[in-house]
Amino acid sequence: MTSAALDVDSVRADFPILKQQVHGRPLVYLDSGASAQKPEVVIQAVSDYYQRDHSNVHRGVHTLSQRATAAYEAVREKVCTLLNAARTSEIIYVSGTTAAINLVAQTYGRANLSVGSEVLVTEMEHHANIVPWQIACELSGATLKVVPFHDNGVLDLDQYQTMLSDNTRIVAVTHISNTLGTINPMTEMIRLAHDVGAVVLVDGAQAVPHMTVDVQALDCDFYAFSAHKLYGPTGFGILYGKESLLEAMPPWQGGGDMIKQVRFAQTTYNDLPYKFEAGTPHIAGAVGLGAAIDYVSGHGLGQIAAHERALLDYAQAQASAVSGLQVFGTAPDKAAVLSFELDGIHAHDVGTVLDHEGVAVRAGHHCAMPVMEHFGVAATVRASFGMYNNYDDVDALFAGIARTKDLMSA
Repeated sequence: MTSAALDVDSVRADFPILKQQVHGRPLVYLDSGASAQKPEVVIQAVSDYYQRDHSNVHRGVHTLSQRATAAYEAVREKVCTLLNAARTSEIIYVSGTTAAINLVAQTYGRANLSVGSEVLVTEMEHHANIVPWQIACELSGATLKVVPFHDNGVLDLDQYQTMLSDNTRIVAVTHISNTLGTINPMTEMIRLAHDVGAVVLVDGAQAVPHMTVDVQALDCDFYAFSAHKLYGPTGFGILYGKESLLEAMPPWQGGGDMIKQVRFAQTTYNDLPYKFEAGTPHIAGAVGLGAAIDYVSGHGLGQIAAHERALLDYAQAQASAVSGLQVFGTAPDKAAVLSFELDGIHAHDVGTVLDHEGVAVRAGHHCAMPVMEHFGVAATVRASFGMYNNYDDVDALFAGIARTKDLMSA
């Protein structure tokens, strides 16, 4: 079986890592939620940059620096198009989603939180969208409030609306839960937050690789994602922010490139987006992200999403037929993530057996301990799908689950 909308065989051929065997079996990679694999065009783009164009950006008049700068800044245009941002000055280069959230917490948060103000997060957040806000609240005296979700993984919107108040300054919410796969109703949530005067930061790490994101249509104030989940390099990511907010925010880090003029008496900061980009950046990461955006855009995010949804439906149908298997996260609007546990078998044991069957999954708390606490479990097994996965991969997963049950019940 293959998707009519996406030539999966052709896609798979583009990913060199999928050609290997693990423990004598063909690799089945079902851990894209942690980090997606890289197509040859991304690997080659990074290699070409280092072999031909490497130099520091913005600082040299020589040819290599000019070429590196041109390549580096061209990616900002691609990101702007990908997110439908209004202007490139709203695209800030960071080291990843975690850095983007910390930047907002330590700049916008530092300037706008005080005793009596509130920050809303949800129970399904990744730790990277919890801990920075805890720190910001501790420093400012603000209060962190947590919106719960229902047992099927759907956010409690009634509670969300009730918890919003005139004291709410920031709402920080994931677009797609990394553990449950829930796709949150961002347009409605952002509108409700704006109604009480709050700004909204969206953690889009799990969304950008799997769906079309339009920050202007969403009307979000900040949006963050990581290159490595979008088939690009590790150590690079994006913060989108509305220009008016970014202009008013103080810089987070000081150093080269984020300044116009430095005097001991006073320093003048650079224009956007460079005000938030101190020091030598991860130039190769930007180049790789640009190649990844071209690759994904060439196949179409709509086609990718449809293919992954078909895989998820196929996997959920198989899961429902396995005795002793419980799925966590059954929201109707859900991305291609299957989190589960096998009765009486620890998630790490399941992951280990699956690895010996050549199947790579994630086993643990997935940097979402509050989600584990909600369900009263220490860990789950998570299979997360990417554009290169096919129905054979799903079959291999469930053959490995059957093998696990046989071994552990023997």
